[in-house]
Amino acid sequence: MSKAVLMQGNEAAVEGAIAAGMRFFAGYPITPSTEIAEQSAVRLPQVGGKFIQMEDELASIAAVLGASAAGLKAMTATSGPGFSLMQENLGYGMMAEIPCVVVDVQRAGPSTGLATSPAQGDYMQARWGTHGDHPVIALSPSSVLETYTLIIRAFNLAEKYRTPVLFLMDEIVGHMREGVELPRPSDLIINQRKMSFHDGANKQCYYVPEGQYVPAMKPFGHGERYNITGNAHDESGFPTNSSEIAGKLVTRLLDKVEKNTGDIVRVEEYAMDDAETAIVCFGGTARAVMDAVLEARAAGKRVGMFRPVTVWPFPAGQLRARLPQLKRLLMVEHNHGQMLLEVQRAVGREKPVDFLGRVDGTVISPRDILDKLNEMEENGYAQ
Repeated sequence: MSKAVLMQGNEAAVEGAIAAGMRFFAGYPITPSTEIAEQSAVRLPQVGGKFIQMEDELASIAAVLGASAAGLKAMTATSGPGFSLMQENLGYGMMAEIPCVVVDVQRAGPSTGLATSPAQGDYMQARWGTHGDHPVIALSPSSVLETYTLIIRAFNLAEKYRTPVLFLMDEIVGHMREGVELPRPSDLIINQRKMSFHDGANKQCYYVPEGQYVPAMKPFGHGERYNITGNAHDESGFPTNSSEIAGKLVTRLLDKVEKNTGDIVRVEEYAMDDAETAIVCFGGTARAVMDAVLEARAAGKRVGMFRPVTVWPFPAGQLRARLPQLKRLLMVEHNHGQMLLEVQRAVGREKPVDFLGRVDGTVISPRDILDKLNEMEENGYAQ
């Protein structure tokens, strides 16, 4: 039977990760994600896993990649400043195709900013923080229960597509406590990475059959020796200077995400069937948006919520599918307009897009959103 508990968002991230099979955590304490490290230190030894506090965030992500290469499902957690430090090794993990989950509990910035205050200012960093053309999968929960279930999905996607997956929480969700009913373990779907079964040295460990995108590889220490590098590499894992091989490799890395968006991308829609105004939001901001939609509906306004759950790749196709019925859109996020840029790119000139953001570390309230809707109405919905 399911289990009812009172749980914090950061705690739910740990419990969901363990349910997904996470058995290694390396991290460095940083507000507002520290409870994830603390809870992992307690829980992992209880399930036969390993926890290690590293000297900094650079070492943390390096240890996670090493543990994953050795066959363990691995995770780290941080906030904005630490997330910045992890970017180089995130690019390494994407190029070397090492699955892991990186939790970023966002806080107000830039720099050390307001360490205990909510924000969503790492959205663009999640997509473009490391250099070069690279694949990115990033998910963002809006509740404690969804944190539990969605981080399981994050591990499943990491293992299925052999890539780091980013889990963009925010202080609102990370420190929120809610009564939740956890699903039964028997109801969970848990993916395992695709493994090769040939033995010996220097096999074609990065070989992918035509029409497929993800290589099958054994963990280190399981009978297969191969090279792992952040350089462009051939199918044996060794560096190459061939532009043809490098181009084929990077294209495959991009394709394994871009050609599988139907499997990867998820959105939540609320009251959108007859909506004329769509409020776009993500993460903890959805809490205020939901209340604003309910109040607007009670006042007779046809307002709905469109929430990307998969924030990268951005669900442009799903949003565009709603445009024929809409008169206008309002983007609400705790930053200066980061997802706004993606909404504008998807919508183009077809519909007006307005914006409500915040960068002072305080929370956008339902009243703020309703006031913005009224302002848009008074202005004739002009941009």
